[in-house]
Amino acid sequence: MDRESEDVLDAVGPRLRALRRERGITLADLAAVTGVSESTLSRLESGRRRATLELLLPLARMYDVPLDDLVGAPRTGDPRIHLKPVRRFGMVFVPLSRRPGGTQAFKMIIPARPRPLEPTPQTHEGFEWLYVLDGRLRLLLGERDLTLSPGEAAEFDTSLPHWLGSADGGAVELLIVFGPQGTRAHLRTSPGEPPSPHG
Repeated sequence: MDRESEDVLDAVGPRLRALRRERGITLADLAAVTGVSESTLSRLESGRRRATLELLLPLARMYDVPLDDLVGAPRTGDPRIHLKPVRRFGMVFVPLSRRPGGTQAFKMIIPARPRPLEPTPQTHEGFEWLYVLDGRLRLLLGERDLTLSPGEAAEFDTSLPHWLGSADGGAVELLIVFGPQGTRAHLRTSPGEPPSPHG
């Protein structure tokens, strides 16, 4: 085994211990959920047991992290991210986050149209934050009909009837962060800095 691989494996134990403590989980709890014995987990964290795929897979599932992140393996190959656009409701969604579940981020593109689409408000569980990059966005939210320009943001509970479209028939580009019910986006500012008028 080369030195680089040895260094990667040596770092797994401390990383696992830090992750477990950060989540507030005991070895006994972890053993009960993963089916890996408490003594094996303890030896793995202390570096007295080598990490194997058989041991790491249930831990990656438990912590909900990619296996590469759990191991801390160096990134190799092409550093570019190849995003796969999804077309739905006549719009293009480019996923910007890769973790399943939890908060999701998308770039959304509403194509230009000679005639604007007829609004079809929808409702679903969750909370949405959006930021207009380009174009003029029409946001229907409950009884409100809003127009947002580039640089403006909005956040709302998606259990309210809502619809997004172009305000003037031109293309619109925006960023969307969607989270489970009860999860809201938090914008942090420097102490003494006034809040953004669009936040």
